[in-house]
Order: sequence, then C-alpha cells, then structure tokens
Amino acid sequence: MFGMGIGEIFLIAIIAVLFLGPEKLPSTMVDIAKFFRSVKGTVNSARATLEEEMNFSEMKQEALNYKKELTDASSELERMTNVTEIGSEVQSIKNDLNFNTIAAQAPSAPKEAEVITFAPKAKEVIIPIETKSLEENA
Repeated sequence: MFGMGIGEIFLIAIIAVLFLGPEKLPSTMVDIAKFFRSVKGTVNSARATLEEEMNFSEMKQEALNYKKELTDASSELERMTNVTEIGSEVQSIKNDLNFNTIAAQAPSAPKEAEVITFAPKAKEVIIPIETKSLEENA
C-alpha cells in the first residue's frame, strides 16, 4: 500500500502509539480512516466528472461535425438555387453536347407541297369456268 512494506507500516504504528498514547489512538485511527474515505470519494468524484467531461467533449465534437455537414448541405442548396449559376451550368452542358450544332442540323420543312396521285387500278377479268365439263371428267 502506497509503496510501503510491512516493516514500514509497523514502524509508523509504533511511533503513533508512542506519540498519541493508547487512549487517543482508536479515535485517531477512525479519523484517519474517514480522511482516506473522503479522499477516495473525492478522487472518484473527480474521475466521474472527468469522464463526463470527456464524454461531453466527444458529444461536442459530434455536434460540430453535424454542424459542418449542415452548413455544407445548406451551401450546396444555396448554390443549386442560385439562378445565374444554374444558367451558366446549363450553358456549359449545352456547349458540351454541341447543342448549337444539333439545332442547326435539324431537318427543315419541305419547300413545296408534294402532289400525290393515284394510278387507276387495272380491272380484273373474271373468266367463268364451266362446272359441267369438270364434273364429266371426274
């Protein structure tokens, strides 16, 4: 305990008995135990507070990360809703796709109306077949 061996503890106990006397030694031991208990409680409280602060700093870092994500998203939304920037992006897309040359190559309307005429159908000639002669051959 505290880097002391058993011999050192006995030496301290003997000195305490000599200086305090047998009458005050038990009450002094109780006071020392209370002191160590309060020190231990204070150390545990400080440790809990420190862990809570560490957890708080982690939560604060997460909140800052979320804030950064939100500001990035809002700036992206701002950029997307900016009309002049959208116009320039559309223009760059038109240029990339050669929109002007495609529009120039569009088919034009015919210059003259075409006249459609229908040729008369040839009349079919139906030759009647005599059924008697076929029946006689059979």
